[in-house]
Amino acid sequence: MHDKHIVSSFDRDLEGIQAAVMKMGGLVELALSEAATALKSRDIELAAKVRKGDRLIDDLDQTIKTDTAKLLALRSPTAGDLRTVLSVMEISSHLERCGDYAKNMAKRTIAMAGSPDIGASFSALGRMSKFVEAMVKDALDSYIQRDPDKALEIIERDTEADQIYNTIFRSLLTHMMEDHRNIAVGMHLHFIAKNIERVGDHATGIAEQTIYLVTGELPDDERQKEDRTSLELGEMDS
Repeated sequence: MHDKHIVSSFDRDLEGIQAAVMKMGGLVELALSEAATALKSRDIELAAKVRKGDRLIDDLDQTIKTDTAKLLALRSPTAGDLRTVLSVMEISSHLERCGDYAKNMAKRTIAMAGSPDIGASFSALGRMSKFVEAMVKDALDSYIQRDPDKALEIIERDTEADQIYNTIFRSLLTHMMEDHRNIAVGMHLHFIAKNIERVGDHATGIAEQTIYLVTGELPDDERQKEDRTSLELGEMDS
């Protein structure tokens, strides 16, 4: 009877932590969507809301980390349960970084207030953002459903996200080279594109955790990254 009580208590604690991760996922999806909307419509107030909202995402991440550490210390879970706890910690970290990228997009949008568009960059970034938002949503769905096939499909989609990023980067570079007045806003837009591309990487990381949870192994990383520009221009801000 005592053991049964411990098991049910563990399950309840773990369910609570997983519910917090899903809540965090919802906040991240909203932040990414609102950051993209703010960029496209030059909505400074919405961008400011995204920046402010990142605190909630960070707080949830801290709560999840504390609760999972407590669960590991007190319950000493084994096998499948241990994998669940470890995967939750990893997914929380991936989501926290996605929230940071949404915040960075919002910061850049505010910094660009009043700047002209370069070609169709704003629309292209909006489409790219929708693409990676869907990756995040589907990655979380694959985790909830414990569906490794769906997770693998998301990992494969990251190559397309990289290709979209490279197309936008080349377009921005062309505009900046043609007219030096485009350089300031072009750099802001490049860093936003880089932020969005990184969200795709973290969606891939979440999908990999689903595969790890179900199979006990991380997938072999045979994907060749399509993105080469970070070597040329350095990393984005955090």
